[in-house]
Amino acid sequence: MAVALLAACDSGDPGSQATSVSASPITVEVNQSRDQYGKKAILIQLTNTTDTPLTVTGARLDSSLFAEGISWQPSEGGLELPPRQPKSIPADLPAAACGTPHDAFANIEAKLTYSAPGKDPAEENTDASDPFGVLTRNAGELCLAAEAAAVATLALDPGLEVAADGRTAVVRLVITPATPGNGRQSLTIESIDETTLLAQSSTAPWPVNFTLGTVKQELQLTIRPARCDPHAVAEDKVGTLLPLRIKVGERQGLLKIAASPELRGRIYDFVTAACAPGG
Repeated sequence: MAVALLAACDSGDPGSQATSVSASPITVEVNQSRDQYGKKAILIQLTNTTDTPLTVTGARLDSSLFAEGISWQPSEGGLELPPRQPKSIPADLPAAACGTPHDAFANIEAKLTYSAPGKDPAEENTDASDPFGVLTRNAGELCLAAEAAAVATLALDPGLEVAADGRTAVVRLVITPATPGNGRQSLTIESIDETTLLAQSSTAPWPVNFTLGTVKQELQLTIRPARCDPHAVAEDKVGTLLPLRIKVGERQGLLKIAASPELRGRIYDFVTAACAPGG
């Protein structure tokens, strides 16, 4: 549930009723679409709880999970919120604050600048809600990625080797140590998750508990279509993000390796051909 912005109205009368505290006109909630997830961005959902249109000209979220605020500014004018309706605005995520343990229930403070028709702009601060744990999840993944990058670079080779029968293909995960030699943390790929678009072959399963060495390595991953419905490729958002479950030092979590635009196009072509009747 979205958390309402509260504005205290002190009437100065010690005997005033509870109506002296009224809810502000906008509620704030954090969300994230599959498309935003792939772009390391979130959605800030604003809901106008009044019967009057409101215009928002600025929104910022502050959380101990991130080194800086998460900000949105309109390119021009402002965002009109119709009465009793929500609207979502995208905001890029800054670098995560990785020096301290992440609190799953970290407070999120929202700052909004808005105006009602015929009135001067108002600025308010309040808590925002994150019912799906979007910020905690993203901060954890960003910190894991930063620690992994200090050990090695993991990337998908842009080439794709399609089998003669067109049913499977091989994509290569290239692992390049960042600082060859001693003194670095260990990094283990504990397992690799399938995606909404790609699955492993039963005859060539993906590796598990693979510990990185001190020299450049390649993992050959045999892939097949995970689904062949007509919307598999057309509606894909995250199917070419390869999810690695890794452990770096004492940190464990999910690290997603994105396919380059070139490889993504080749994977889409492969899935389309492999799913074609008689293909």
